[in-house]
Formats: sequence, C-alpha cells, structure tokens
Amino acid sequence: MSIPTSGRPQGEPTRRYEAVPPAAVPPTSRPAPPATAAPARPETRLVVETGRFWAGGAATAFVAALVGVVGVIVLESILRLTLTYRDLFGTGSAMGAYIVGGILTAVAAAALLQLLVLTTPRPRAFFGWILGLATVVATLLPLTWTTDVASAIASGVVNMLLGIAVWSLLTGVLGWTVRRVTVPTV
Repeated sequence: MSIPTSGRPQGEPTRRYEAVPPAAVPPTSRPAPPATAAPARPETRLVVETGRFWAGGAATAFVAALVGVVGVIVLESILRLTLTYRDLFGTGSAMGAYIVGGILTAVAAAALLQLLVLTTPRPRAFFGWILGLATVVATLLPLTWTTDVASAIASGVVNMLLGIAVWSLLTGVLGWTVRRVTVPTV
C-alpha cells in the first residue's frame, strides 16, 4: 500500500472529529449571559465655528465686491465695453450694481453653505453643484438681455469670475471653520 502526498494511506476514509461536549455542568448552575442592549453607536456631526465662518463670509463678500469693481474698471474704463446688467438695487451704475450684487451673492452663498453643513450629507458637494450651476446661469443670463454680444460676454465674464471667487473662498472658509464631533446617541 502506498502513501499518497496527502499523508493518509490510500483507500482510508477521511477521519471526522466530533466536537468535544462541554463540561457536564447542570443547566441551573450556569451563569446567565448578561442582558445588555446593543451598544449605542456614536453619531458624528459637522459643527460650524459660527463666528469664524461668518468672518470668512464677510471677507468673501468684500472680495466679491472688489471682483465687481475690477471687472467694471477693466471692461468699461479700459476696454471701453458697456456692461449689460440689471440694476435691481437702484444703484444707478454698473459699479454700484456689481458691488451690491457681489456682497449679496457672497452673503447668500455663505448662508446656504451653513444650512447645507447643518442639514445634508456631503455639504461641500451640494454647495459646489448649486454654486456652479448658479454661476453658469449668471454667466449666460446677460446674453438674454441684449443683442450686443460683446457687452453680454463681458458682463458674463465678470459674473463668472465673481461666482468662482465666492465658491473658492467659501469652500476654503468651510475647511477651516467646520469640524466633526462625535455625539452619543440615545
């Protein structure tokens, strides 16, 4: 009889081992397993450092106003293009409209971002999509207000730069003013 490489003689059935029975302890003397509820999993939440967040929002509003000022100076004063804009706030000039519009855009975007942080999963992704699409709309909207394509494109460029500035600055502010905390669940 030859021994194969598996170590058991050829033709011998595979051995089966039965489990060893537990020690013979009467069922009444065994300790009952402790009655514990399922352990509560801690929940993590995002918390905004409100004061610093809104200081960053105010700085973003200031930068957005300056983007409008630079856009008006470069396009109207240097390149002699007339900007197409809607003066919803009654400022009487492109400069005033872009300053007020930039400030209000930044404040509204900061409020939206704080709301998203407090209520949604992945707030940065939602904020990026919302602000990105709003920037596309603001860029294209001047094309619907006039037949002067050069004026509409110039205004759209200012709107686009304003949207990009607000988005990039506020996402940076978010990174420095939001932290994850663990909250025990009940």
